[in-house]
Amino acid sequence: MPSPHLPRALFAMDPVHLPLLFPPPLMARLRQTAEIDPALVVRDFAAPASDPAAAEALARTEVLITGWGCPRLDTDVLTVAPKLRAVLHAAGSVRSLVGEALWKAGVTVSSAVTGNALPVAEYTLAMILLAGKDTFAHRERFRGTHTYPTQGETAATGNVGRRVGVIGASRVGRRLLELLRPFDFTVLLHDPYVSAVEAAELGAELLSLEDLLRHSDIVSLHAPDIPETYRMLDGERLGLIRDGGVLINTSRGALVDPEALTDELVAGRLHAVLDVTEPEPLPAGSPLYHLPNVFLTPHIAGSLGNELERLGRIVVEELERVAAGGPLGHEVRLVDLARVA
Repeated sequence: MPSPHLPRALFAMDPVHLPLLFPPPLMARLRQTAEIDPALVVRDFAAPASDPAAAEALARTEVLITGWGCPRLDTDVLTVAPKLRAVLHAAGSVRSLVGEALWKAGVTVSSAVTGNALPVAEYTLAMILLAGKDTFAHRERFRGTHTYPTQGETAATGNVGRRVGVIGASRVGRRLLELLRPFDFTVLLHDPYVSAVEAAELGAELLSLEDLLRHSDIVSLHAPDIPETYRMLDGERLGLIRDGGVLINTSRGALVDPEALTDELVAGRLHAVLDVTEPEPLPAGSPLYHLPNVFLTPHIAGSLGNELERLGRIVVEELERVAAGGPLGHEVRLVDLARVA
């Protein structure tokens, strides 16, 4: 019997990510599923003629395996890769990566965004627990005084009954809601696409954005960066959060008015855990680097280090589905792109 046809695949990303996305056992599994050169990585679709090997590979490619550092996929790639039928993205959102032309040409798009959602949700859960214990403020005080806090100083500290407001039942938001279930939190949710019944099934009470902000001790942002969410937390809405409340942002800096947030934090009225900011990174002179009520991290909530292998594994599983002629497990549809990350 003739051997089954293996789809011809090609990497398109910054090659620095390949060893962590596809360590040797996973790369071996990938090579059993597709015809692919693990040493060939394309990063320019507009001028492949400058690289004959890349040009030849693109002309034969049926599946592009993309990741961070991949150039935008639009009409250029369709011109140089006329046989392309699937894009498997070994990272998160494809919003800024894939143009409508690919979907219109019948190319199927998949993303490992579900795998990337888990570490973001884990990071957020950790920050919620630490914020509820007032960990960051206690650390600052302990560094200065070398003394333990009194009972009076910790009277408002703790996670029992803490009200956590989740903005956005995105993949990250839903995974966070799942992780919050074992704890003694009161969980609130705002998402215009979720009903009260579905919110209850997710373990949360559905509220308007304004009511969620008023009633939450800790607010965590998980909405997509789309025109409707731009600056959704402006000065007026930030002002609804109670004094001493905590804002956690692992989504995108554009969702929050940076000047209004800086004013609230400099005044000391709010606390914040910010893994994303606008701009990103903040300018060197930003006061947020030095405020005791701000915990800044350099966009690390998503997959890092050995977490990248999870993304690679999702892509290999998707490639196996492509090779078997089955439906993708993590397909991204054009119709959904307007309201998802």
